Amino acid sequence: MKPMRVYIDTSVFGGYFDDEFAAETKRFFSALSQGRITALLSEALIRELENAPEQVRALLRNVMMRSYEPIAVNEESVNLSKAYIQAGIVGERHADDALHVALATLARADVIVSWNFKHLVNPLRERAFNGVNIASGYGLIAITSPADIIKTLEVSDED
Repeated sequence: MKPMRVYIDTSVFGGYFDDEFAAETKRFFSALSQGRITALLSEALIRELENAPEQVRALLRNVMMRSYEPIAVNEESVNLSKAYIQAGIVGERHADDALHVALATLARADVIVSWNFKHLVNPLRERAFNGVNIASGYGLIAITSPADIIKTLEVSDED
């Protein structure tokens, strides 16, 4: 089976070191190292993690030493993120979350993975992001947690 192309949100890197999310996040990164997942890493993610604790930056460097797809911020992604904000999906304070969704949408990621349940892993917001995507001529994007990605991979193993 072809690896899933997964846009990784900033919260997943922090989740690796958070007691609440560590177990599932470590399983996610294990699947990544096994080649079952292709990481999509954006300039926005890398910029956000520049001032993160060293252990988080080291995890990012480790992922970047493997195969990954770099995703550049460009005018199209900025404009799409602004459309999300104008639609009221997220406020200006959370423009980075909107930019992550725009970047993943334009990269045609299979899914965005995040532990941000307030602004990203939320069915109502996912539907709203996709409404803007469709109205703007883009495809749909799925947003889920690392735990759900692991469950998906386990189910595919059973087939």
